[in-house]
Amino acid sequence: MKHAFDMTGKVALITGGGTGIGKGIAEEFIKLGAIVVITGRQLAPLQEAKANLGDNCHLIVNDVTKKEEHLSLIKQIEEEIGPLEILVNNAGKHSKSFAMETTDADFQSVIDTNLNSVFALTRAALKYMVPRKKGAIVNISSMAALYGIPQVAAYSSSKTALIGLTRTLAVEYSGEGIRVNAIAPGFIESQMSRQIMKKDPAREQKILSRTPAGKFGDPADIGKAAAYLASDASSYVTGICLPVDGGNSIGF
Repeated sequence: MKHAFDMTGKVALITGGGTGIGKGIAEEFIKLGAIVVITGRQLAPLQEAKANLGDNCHLIVNDVTKKEEHLSLIKQIEEEIGPLEILVNNAGKHSKSFAMETTDADFQSVIDTNLNSVFALTRAALKYMVPRKKGAIVNISSMAALYGIPQVAAYSSSKTALIGLTRTLAVEYSGEGIRVNAIAPGFIESQMSRQIMKKDPAREQKILSRTPAGKFGDPADIGKAAAYLASDASSYVTGICLPVDGGNSIGF
């Protein structure tokens, strides 16, 4: 009997898949048999990721904000690799400043990357998924969408809106065989986050004090959650936002 989490032969596109959470998702998908396409703006991180991930990983240099290229990206995957069944909208942009110091250009840039581009790429993918009545879309949101965090007005707005988009798409297309869900990652261990915490030990202690698990997560933790939402194991799950945060969103 085929295991519910088995992803053998399924083609998945993961934006921002060369590093961090995106790479962690790609690794878990490949372990389960998926054929993964990772995209990003820089070739070198994609090449490094592919060297680690193996033959079932393909790379395409792509900037998600170039919306005019979305349909050609999906078409390339369909023609060269196979029918796209899974889309993980992971690529994102962060910005940290107090609201009064955030310019309209700064705000719009984050919204464009984290929301507008996700919508446009998803729309392109749906044009191929809907006729086949089969697909799974996973949007990567954030803890900043679940509670207030200072100095991230643009980022929080974009990631909160992404949950609303997830719900609407789920309502519109679940009946067509396309499930749409989101993940809100907690504080995940990475080289970048480790450097930040070294500079601000008080921030690290504040995070850990309200995280019941008492530790930072690993990209693989997000990868496993994404694998659940992208596989047949969650065949009756759609329109949710799953926190993967060690309890941070409910911690006190």
